Amino acid sequence: MLNVVTSVDGATAVGGVSAPLGSPADREVFSSLRAVADVVMAGAATVRAERYRPPRTSPQVQEARRQRGQRPKPRIAVVTASLDLDPELELFGDPAERPILLTTTDAPPSKAKVFEERAEVIRCGTGRVDLRRTVEILGDFGGVVLCEGGSSLNGQLLVSGLVDEVNLTLSPAVVAGSSPRLARDQTEAHQHLEMSHLWEQDGMLFARYLMAEPASQDEQL
Repeated sequence: MLNVVTSVDGATAVGGVSAPLGSPADREVFSSLRAVADVVMAGAATVRAERYRPPRTSPQVQEARRQRGQRPKPRIAVVTASLDLDPELELFGDPAERPILLTTTDAPPSKAKVFEERAEVIRCGTGRVDLRRTVEILGDFGGVVLCEGGSSLNGQLLVSGLVDEVNLTLSPAVVAGSSPRLARDQTEAHQHLEMSHLWEQDGMLFARYLMAEPASQDEQL
């Protein structure tokens, strides 16, 4: 499933980050989705911009996860063909919560060696991360994979028919500028969605959509 916040005019960030578009209610939705996810997946650009860190969950959430047969906290998985990440990011600072790095067979060996000390490095594809294989691998960590962007990763997943649910927060703001849409790819994928839930708080609209049919195209990534 995807989770994304946008402005009324479709921007997914202000000044390169999503926080200005959010609200306390949006953060509650964000936390609720992470609370049920087995894996939280994001692209490297999103991880860099948003300064990802090891997941944090309350004792109550951890107990609920244990009762569902899940780990106390979700795993963080980063999609990065080039391993262009700072190994000193807080995300890599907890040996007990090592992230998963999904990369390619072409990734620089020197970088891979550095990150293998801080993360679980998995090679999926050549030249470009094979997202079909990625989703299969992440399925071994649990059945609920939550993608938090960015737009290129969202687009690739949608075009490949790998998304079953879209959680969209619409912020009561316009941004203009050059911020990307919630999903982009060179291939179009016209897919119909069915609204499952819709609610409003403080002008923010929160919608949950389910895929009504498979992706119209089966593109190789």
